[in-house]
Amino acid sequence: MFSTTRKIGILGGGQLGKMLCLSAANWDFKTYILDPTPGCPASQVCTGFTQGNFNDYHDVLEFGRDKDIITIEIEHVNTDALRELERMGKTVHPAPAALDIIKDKGTQKEFYRQNDIPTAPFELFEDEKALLQAVSEGRWKLPFVQKTRTAGYDGKGVALMRTPADLEKKLLSGPCLTEELADIQTEIAVIAAQNEDGSVAVFPAVEMDFHPEANLVEFLLCPARISPLQEAEAQALAERVIRSLGCCGLLAVEMFLTKSGEIWVNESAPRPHNSGHHTIDSAITSQFQQHIRAVTNLPLGSGNQVAGAAVMLNLLGEEGHKGPVVYLGAEECLAMEGVYIHLYGKAMTSPFRKMGHVTITAADAESAIRKADFVKKQLKVVSTEV
Repeated sequence: MFSTTRKIGILGGGQLGKMLCLSAANWDFKTYILDPTPGCPASQVCTGFTQGNFNDYHDVLEFGRDKDIITIEIEHVNTDALRELERMGKTVHPAPAALDIIKDKGTQKEFYRQNDIPTAPFELFEDEKALLQAVSEGRWKLPFVQKTRTAGYDGKGVALMRTPADLEKKLLSGPCLTEELADIQTEIAVIAAQNEDGSVAVFPAVEMDFHPEANLVEFLLCPARISPLQEAEAQALAERVIRSLGCCGLLAVEMFLTKSGEIWVNESAPRPHNSGHHTIDSAITSQFQQHIRAVTNLPLGSGNQVAGAAVMLNLLGEEGHKGPVVYLGAEECLAMEGVYIHLYGKAMTSPFRKMGHVTITAADAESAIRKADFVKKQLKVVSTEV
């Protein structure tokens, strides 16, 4: 029975939580947010807001007591409290066991290896000193990628080691892993969804381009410019990962397409993801509606494109600007057909902070990219205080 009376609790109140709430509101679902920051983006649109720490056992448990469904917009949450909520009869998606695998990048990589999911060769280290010892012994040779095992996101917790100088200046401290530097042709991502019935739906692959300094996705294109066979392989791999994890909800699977034609899983996120923002304007079902469908065990929607091609640009705070936000060039961009600006409700900008995104749709990739280049040059996120 389709009932709108169930209360959906969401751990995290950032832009992903905001867009989940907006999508849920279309069907009159009631959404409740737990976040440490009053005035966070989701607090402006949810049914109810609770200030609290989603990493704190007591805060999560108390928040979930009167909710029917608990889900997330960030994976770094207290899973012990989620397990207790499950024992109390609450529906928790994704499962705490899946979250524990994913939020530790070392455990996540071991999961891929144990389940024969292709990924870059790697090794786990208890700290940076153990890594340096491995380098001095010749077990790891430059170049390679170092990642912290926990708390990395949006380009944080990742360092590319190319030279001995990098080991002195860029080495990350604490438990970490190293992985072989993939010979990448294209970085792609596929978002999959699974509901309680075990139905799985996948979105078309997107190709991603990263900001060279911030290591954030700056530009993505859907559909990805890969062969039909590679598209089918990437979608099948994403389905395999979500089924192996037993994840209910969304799973964004980031992948490397190597120059030799292999597809390796880089890492996964069990929630709505930056690589799916374009679906709000360009797909039959947005990633946010799909997540709501999945966690409420509704039939999954089609992720197919309604636009011939879509480009998504992240709106990042400009370098040298910190303070109250101003968007320059918005009017010129909105005057163009197929340009959709989404602002996250953050009052203050800072360099490289995600302040919003823009989706550009067109009949074909070339036209979409041409319009996106105009938007990228025109639309700037600055501050009234420099």
